[in-house]
Amino acid sequence: MDLYEYQGRELFERHGLPVLAGGVATTPEEARAIAERLGGRVVVKAQVKVGGRGKAGGVKLAEGADEAVARATDILGMEIKGHTVNKVMLTVTADIAEEYYLSYLLDRANRTFLCIASVAGGMDIEQVAAETPERVAKIPIDANVGVDEAKAREIVAAAKFPADVVEQVVPIAVRLWQAFIAEDATLVEVNPLARTTDGRVLCLDAKVSLDDNAGFRHPDHEALVDKAAVDPLEQRAKEKDLNYVKLDGEVGIIGNGAGLVMSTLDVVAYAGESYGGVKPANFLDIGGGASAAVMANGLEIVLSDPSVRSVFVNVFGGITACDEVANGIVQALALLKERGETVNKPLVVRLDGNNAEAGRAILDAANNPLVERVDTMDGAARRAAELAAAGV
Repeated sequence: MDLYEYQGRELFERHGLPVLAGGVATTPEEARAIAERLGGRVVVKAQVKVGGRGKAGGVKLAEGADEAVARATDILGMEIKGHTVNKVMLTVTADIAEEYYLSYLLDRANRTFLCIASVAGGMDIEQVAAETPERVAKIPIDANVGVDEAKAREIVAAAKFPADVVEQVVPIAVRLWQAFIAEDATLVEVNPLARTTDGRVLCLDAKVSLDDNAGFRHPDHEALVDKAAVDPLEQRAKEKDLNYVKLDGEVGIIGNGAGLVMSTLDVVAYAGESYGGVKPANFLDIGGGASAAVMANGLEIVLSDPSVRSVFVNVFGGITACDEVANGIVQALALLKERGETVNKPLVVRLDGNNAEAGRAILDAANNPLVERVDTMDGAARRAAELAAAGV
């Protein structure tokens, strides 16, 4: 989960990192109240989870409360790279003398943590690394040791921070690591980490990504989710503990196991080329030990998507027995009918593996006109794509 800048700023503040006083507003009048509280000149920054806000006009200076209202009015509602601005953050300003860069991230390629530090902050670190790689220090972090003062000094030395800021950057490097670990983040980034004209070193930006897989350890992270920006189907699926991702297509996909589902997406996309470019509508993995109830929940979510024209249920029975899947399909259709919901989207079902014959028998006995069995994966994908094309 990527955080908005204002959320990252608040997280940094909780972990003792030096940030500027500020607040977040959703209306111009809220911006006025924050500006009056902060006093003097403020910066008004669009809160979207993409870069390039400044170039898009999403970062403006305001000399006082009245001007802050005007700037917030300009920014709220604007589009930045397809993202609508619904919030702005206001902070006091700082006179910047130098800009640096500091981050910790999960280095998946090398199966370790990594610190990236540079005295060339305030710009795209990838560009700096490409054009002047000597200005970017990359220091692996041993997860068993972490970042103590000695390691922080190694980082500062490797990045060649100026001598007059070393004693401020070292504790910042330690606390940023502590925040990274304490919050189960995959990325914490400060760009710029700035030295002001009065000699202070401050975190003037905050980019944070949290590991959703560690959410069970952080019930407070739920409050950071921007539910207005989450697809409602994905939110409903999450509430039912389903691994669901909305896609831009017409064939609903349900399978057991991420690898099988990913393969199913590819097979459906390939088959769809013969039917006007039909594509998968979602990723939904019902898991390795899914019960009939889980199958019913998954089918309910997929059928709720108005863009879905057909559904492909692709199950290879292992831990998940095919008869349970078949029962789930039958029960889900009956449940939706009981609720008075119209179910008229065809289901193509491919069952193989553990208890496949029993599962097929259950579907045959149910004799639901919406359910069609196809024994091969390729054949089922073609039939699902054909039905979706016919239903568009």
